[in-house]
Amino acid sequence: MSQQEAHRGGAVWALVITSVAGFMAALDNLVVTTALPSIREDLGGALEDLEWTVSAYTLTFAVLLMFGAALGDRFGRRKLFGIGLAVFTGASAAAALAPGINELIAARAVQGVGAAIMMPLTLTLLTAAVPAAKRGMAYGIWGAVNGLAVASGPLIGGALTEHVSWQWIFWLNVPLGIALLPLARMRLAESYGTGAPLDIVGTLLASGGLFGIVYALIRGNIDGWTSAPVLTSLIAGAALLGGFVRHGIRGKNPMLPMRLFRNRAFSAINAASLLMFVGMFGSIFLLSQFLQGVLGYSPTEAGLRMLPWTGMPMIVAPIAGYLSDRVGGRPVVTAGLALQAVGLGWFALVLSPDVSYAAQLPALIISGVGMALYFAPAASLVMASVRPSEQGIASGANNALREVGGALGIAVLAAVFSAQGGYGSPVAFVDGLEPALWVGAGGVGLAAVAAALLPGRGAAARGVGAPAEERVPVSV
Repeated sequence: MSQQEAHRGGAVWALVITSVAGFMAALDNLVVTTALPSIREDLGGALEDLEWTVSAYTLTFAVLLMFGAALGDRFGRRKLFGIGLAVFTGASAAAALAPGINELIAARAVQGVGAAIMMPLTLTLLTAAVPAAKRGMAYGIWGAVNGLAVASGPLIGGALTEHVSWQWIFWLNVPLGIALLPLARMRLAESYGTGAPLDIVGTLLASGGLFGIVYALIRGNIDGWTSAPVLTSLIAGAALLGGFVRHGIRGKNPMLPMRLFRNRAFSAINAASLLMFVGMFGSIFLLSQFLQGVLGYSPTEAGLRMLPWTGMPMIVAPIAGYLSDRVGGRPVVTAGLALQAVGLGWFALVLSPDVSYAAQLPALIISGVGMALYFAPAASLVMASVRPSEQGIASGANNALREVGGALGIAVLAAVFSAQGGYGSPVAFVDGLEPALWVGAGGVGLAAVAAALLPGRGAAARGVGAPAEERVPVSV
């Protein structure tokens, strides 16, 4: 075998290994949503327990994602990728074997730890293995596989829950993980980053602060918003997040330098991403239960009926990319977020205990088109908002904020749902779901406003919104 053929084979193996690993991590964001009614029936637990089965994963994933990337840079990316993959695989088996809801939540949290170490290293390892001329195609395949995971999550979760058991949404990861571990060891080359100091202080502040806020949101309607545990959690969480911001301003080598947020483009796209995921994740969490618990669809039927929403990015994303190239990312992202807000509002308007699928379909399609228009240009807008040397930090920050938005969205919308309704009857469920969806629509609407504040294509070319030292002088 020639050296060129060996390099080509190594690139193919790297693409397969990193794409499958990314698929597993992305799938577990939403795969559990259509299984929630079956988990509740099998293991018991109230609404707050179901929230934690999703949020325990997204929270640990979010707050440790940038730390995981730094660990790989310092101690070896292939080595840490293998460790993260092993943790994720073992935690998936623990989730499948969980005898109770508390054990399932704990296993989901550990899953998030594994994903946070594994996921950010997939692109780094892929970049190292693929020649520069072929990276665009490799990134496209990697992104499409991850998009497929998000789109098919509710359907895969529903089909496995209905035809086998909900435990198999976690068992599915085990043979994939076991197969990937030796392949990663044999086929991926080891590489290291700059060896910058690990930001343990920042990681602890962000983890504690986000946990405090989410815990308070989940327990507020149960313990009372003025109860000692809820108030203490809110105040402590806010104080720790304040400490995280201060650390990002004054600390040495912080995981998220706050100076990046002086850049209007970086601030706007990250605010839009956070708010988008608040509305989207919270809505999918409740709507997947509505389709089964109120309308009586099976888990598979519920997953299929959500495909016009979750699967639309696979169809529309190429069109969104073309439009972004022609008119710029700002109008495409803004229009997408506005459509997503309209879709959620449409859902809230047509909701009833016996609403037909035909009445829901326009809302699903509008939401799906909106999601696709957001996803396609968002990554390039994040990358374009910072210097090339800071693109790794920017990408990690954006992914972390999206996961944080998902956890907050589930907590906020579920708090509204439980305050206005509940699981007692179909009417009670709709009474809670309708205002929750309006809150979700409002969050995504605010995301559209944030995206509209992005510098336009002409402003970006003149350096408006870029770091002060990189602005291009404008001749008068």
